[in-house]
Amino acid sequence: MILERAVIHILPGQEESFETAMAQARTVISGAPGFRSLRILRGVERRRDYLLLVEWDTLEDHNVGFRQSQLFHQWRGLIGRYFDGEPNIEHFEPVEALEAVAS
Repeated sequence: MILERAVIHILPGQEESFETAMAQARTVISGAPGFRSLRILRGVERRRDYLLLVEWDTLEDHNVGFRQSQLFHQWRGLIGRYFDGEPNIEHFEPVEALEAVAS
């Protein structure tokens, strides 16, 4: 499992429109092979900041399967117009020894 972390800054005054568009975009990304889940959180101190946490089966499912697909163009077409700059994206993987202890 890979966790994609994306911090997205939204244009001033576009937060509600972004949230509406994200509800539609969520159905698009959920159709991507290897997609597991999506969680969206809004900043408390900076209300224009959103944190997206997306779980994928593999890094390739995100970077190749999704980002090079028509689904990505649909996804970005719905939400990209609200971005204030490019999202900051990083990927994380579980630390197996610690995952086993937490279970």
